[in-house]
Amino acid sequence: MSNINIRCKNTGKVVEAPLGSTLSEVYELCGLQMEYGPVSARINNKVQGLNYRFYNDKDVEFLDLHSHSGMRVYSRTLFFILAKAVEDLYPDGQLLIEAGVSRGYYCQLHIGRTITDADVRDLKKRMQQIIDADMRIHRIQCPIEQAISLFRNRGMESKAQLLESQTNLYAYYYQLGDTVDYFYSCLLNSTGKIHLFDLILLDEGLLLRIPTEDDPSVLCDMPQQTKMLDAIREYHRWQNILGVRTAGQVNTAIQSGRATELINISEALQERKLSKIADDIVACGAKIVLIAGPSSSGKTTISKRLAIQMQALGLHPHIISTDDYFVNRVDTPLDANGEYDFECIGAVDTTLFNLQMNQLLRGEEVELPRYDFQIGERVYEGRKLRIGPEDVILLEGNHALNPIMSLQIEEKDKYRLYVSALTAISLDNHNYVPTADIRLLRRILRDHNYRGFTAKETIHRNPSVNAGEEKWITPYQENADATFNSALLYELGVIRNQIMPILEQVNERDPEYAEASRLRKFLRYFTPVPADQIPPTSLLREFAGGSSFNY
Repeated sequence: MSNINIRCKNTGKVVEAPLGSTLSEVYELCGLQMEYGPVSARINNKVQGLNYRFYNDKDVEFLDLHSHSGMRVYSRTLFFILAKAVEDLYPDGQLLIEAGVSRGYYCQLHIGRTITDADVRDLKKRMQQIIDADMRIHRIQCPIEQAISLFRNRGMESKAQLLESQTNLYAYYYQLGDTVDYFYSCLLNSTGKIHLFDLILLDEGLLLRIPTEDDPSVLCDMPQQTKMLDAIREYHRWQNILGVRTAGQVNTAIQSGRATELINISEALQERKLSKIADDIVACGAKIVLIAGPSSSGKTTISKRLAIQMQALGLHPHIISTDDYFVNRVDTPLDANGEYDFECIGAVDTTLFNLQMNQLLRGEEVELPRYDFQIGERVYEGRKLRIGPEDVILLEGNHALNPIMSLQIEEKDKYRLYVSALTAISLDNHNYVPTADIRLLRRILRDHNYRGFTAKETIHRNPSVNAGEEKWITPYQENADATFNSALLYELGVIRNQIMPILEQVNERDPEYAEASRLRKFLRYFTPVPADQIPPTSLLREFAGGSSFNY
């Protein structure tokens, strides 16, 4: 049997392997010892599962649970084990993996009655039995019609619909004992590789807990995110009413000519929510509305649309950005690498902000600054403001909900709004879509259209952006008086058309190719939607272009 050469990036060495060797076998040949791996690998900068076989010379980089990609593989495998436990204990039950909440995964389990602590204990015990048995997870490829028939015959309609809306000739599915399932990317090849998890009852649902990337020997902490969960449930209620909770259902609706209906309903739901928030602001008498959220949540457009709603109520809104209160660049704190840390609260002159806001609240006139990013300094250009009884300030920016930002402003004068794409269309009942992916796609599109950045550059910066959000934004989301879900039912169909050519520009030699390839594969699940049907005031226009607002 002929051998092939595998260049291992982990060791910097080349090993010879028999033709047809699996990824697991090559790992042994490389002599690596990963305490929490491997769980997958980048092969020629494209992520593959442990059952991958080598038939040509390749580059390989093995991934463990310290990588975001590796943790996704681990989590998907847990989804499959949970689905099998549900099938074993509640054959007629329906499991819905709905959203990332409290650094775990919130799931609904429909078994004809309210689930109890005893149900959760039984499920967790069954999951552990499956893990202890170290059961093999098989990946099976077949004609797509066969896979559709398999899932439909088992009552797994969301998976049948998803595959039915695709154009592929072949599909694959996973088998664990007698349980079959579909996942859009790779899993571990055996259940025994799961070393840590937890399952608890959370607000009539389940929370599946996973290890941390920093230390996979411990579970992620579990911050309370009640308001976020309420917003997610509200969105899912509307999805169920409309009958478009999964990608297959959305694709079917679009293919049957209902795209305009979905767009109009999505936009109307958001406008209705903004109208309610404007009413609440008037009712509480707040003079400063603090609007925060992670990158690419649509904060800027939401601020502008909220301003219109407030004008309709007879108020005079003034939009201010926290960016204009940045300290001069030379005074910006440094991060651990000695570089300017623009994400931290110390990069904002909170003293000046509190001073000016209180001057305005006392009826005094102030000259507002503008931050000049080219020279890295605040400048004053005669933009003066004095507010009266009908005036309201809308402050938009990453740190708006941080208590330090408005520490010296009285509570009665403040209203806090958190904006984020909190949920999205799931691919099917067991393949939820991370909202971080939605925001990354939006950011790639915006950076390409308006900031001159390539997809490679945006993907490269994404880990640091996420780290900054985890530290400085999401810890304060539960402080909000209202939470606005900026996700749109139809947006991935629109984004697909525009972003595919941008992602294809990432070269296979680039480390960012793995993420670009994953995003391209993910977007292919969605039926394209023409962008010309989107209203000019839609927040999606902030990223896709063609907005009637000035940014």
